[in-house]
Amino acid sequence: MDPVRPWLFVGKFRDTLNYRCLKANNIEAMLQFAELVEYTDIPALHLAVEDGSPLSSADLQHGISFVLQQHQQDKKVLIACGAGISRSVIFAIAALRETEDTALLTAYQEIVHAHIAALPHPVLWKSLCAHYQEEIPYIQVLRHYNSVVS
Repeated sequence: MDPVRPWLFVGKFRDTLNYRCLKANNIEAMLQFAELVEYTDIPALHLAVEDGSPLSSADLQHGISFVLQQHQQDKKVLIACGAGISRSVIFAIAALRETEDTALLTAYQEIVHAHIAALPHPVLWKSLCAHYQEEIPYIQVLRHYNSVVS
């Protein structure tokens, strides 16, 4: 798991299973996409969002509302999907968009610098752009990703 902001972390399913690591990073809430992992002291929301399938505005809003609610309570939030590459990154981008009024591509650029594995699926990227009414071709995501990992 990697911190994107002091309160926002992006990770993978395996991170949700490591209670000791969650506590070491002071994680106080989790938005999950792979499987629901529950702890009595860490609120969690699981959304059945599939990688490569269009993301509904309702699912996006449900997930981001959870993240924003936890953030407003000054909790550190982990957003985790199976591999920590796509779904978690999409929702982290939305979190930055909502909390900092950051443009989607700028939010992605900041996330990939903190979490090198960040490469959202093109279908999810298109869904995110549609939700926020920002027209950003996926090729720009790929260009930035390639410039960081090269």
